[in-house]
Amino acid sequence: MRQSQRLTDGAEYRIDADAETFTKMGCCNPWIPLAADSLREYHHLNRIMLIITGCIVGFVAWFLVSYLLAGLYTVNQNERAVKTIFGRVERVGDLTTSDDPISEPLNADEKTRYTYPQVRVIMPGGPYFKWPWEKIIKVSIATETLNMARDPEDPTANGNGSILEAVTKDQLNTGLTGQIRYRVSERNLYAYLFGVKRPLSHVMGYFVSVLRERIANFEVPPAGKAPESATTGLDIASVAGISINDIRKNLRDLNEHMDNECRSSAARYGMVLDASLITGIDPPPEVESALAAINTAYNQVSSDISLAQAGADQKIVQSRRAVEIETLRAQAEVEPLSRMASQLSDLKKSGSGALTAYVRNVRLGLFEKAQNVFVEARK
Repeated sequence: MRQSQRLTDGAEYRIDADAETFTKMGCCNPWIPLAADSLREYHHLNRIMLIITGCIVGFVAWFLVSYLLAGLYTVNQNERAVKTIFGRVERVGDLTTSDDPISEPLNADEKTRYTYPQVRVIMPGGPYFKWPWEKIIKVSIATETLNMARDPEDPTANGNGSILEAVTKDQLNTGLTGQIRYRVSERNLYAYLFGVKRPLSHVMGYFVSVLRERIANFEVPPAGKAPESATTGLDIASVAGISINDIRKNLRDLNEHMDNECRSSAARYGMVLDASLITGIDPPPEVESALAAINTAYNQVSSDISLAQAGADQKIVQSRRAVEIETLRAQAEVEPLSRMASQLSDLKKSGSGALTAYVRNVRLGLFEKAQNVFVEARK
């Protein structure tokens, strides 16, 4: 049985099934018998070539997808990014944070300790491209709120992150509650990503240490003007005598002090403390009743002093008004006399006869108003 068919090389072969041979047509010697082993070897080599070609095409496709298409990236609006080349972050020349105004809150010693290189920040947008040996690190700069009593390393500390304890200047252990707002500083990303291992833990530790130091040494800020009650020898602020009361009355000053002290956190750890808000100060339970009594007495004394000052101020105002009224009355009585004296001086300048006539006319007017006139007769 013989059949003719075309193989992969495009030539026509004639196969003899009985003799297991085939011949190739279209050549100089049209009948060249080939063994079946040669045919199988040909197909085997053909399959190997197809596999090698497929591997090459697959590798090229994988390289294009993995390193060219995957090299495209974008940066969201609430993110900033930095690029590392073989593990080294891309920097801005030889500039450091000491050349940036961010280091102004630091003193001379701290500037030498907290000096980081300035890195090139990739702003929001895209798509950008990176090579396979480059790596992009993205950081969210969104502002976040955190309980001031939270410990990032130990969630069970400070009453499971619910209240922060501090000791006042009169050795009272008080509890503080509040929140802080923080965000990553895009002007010092090197410190946040590479300079500090756990930036949030460092920032929280720094904030708590500054707060406890302030609570332990807190004093009532001096008033800009001495109160009027100082003349009586009574200092209203000294009535309470307890630092917890002073802190409660000056929470705003305490929060402002914490904001000023924490302005250096960006240069230290690459994180910005936007604001701190201390909302509650809870005294120990054993002194709660004593503090309540002290506050009640303080409020009563303050009320009495305020009433006394109001009464004194009212009397002073009334006296001033009475003096003003009497002064106006005296001026009203003096004004006609002054005008009359001015008129008489003008008449006198006109001549002695004019003044005599004026006096006579005045007397006649008085006679018209008088009901009885007594005339002295001279003997």
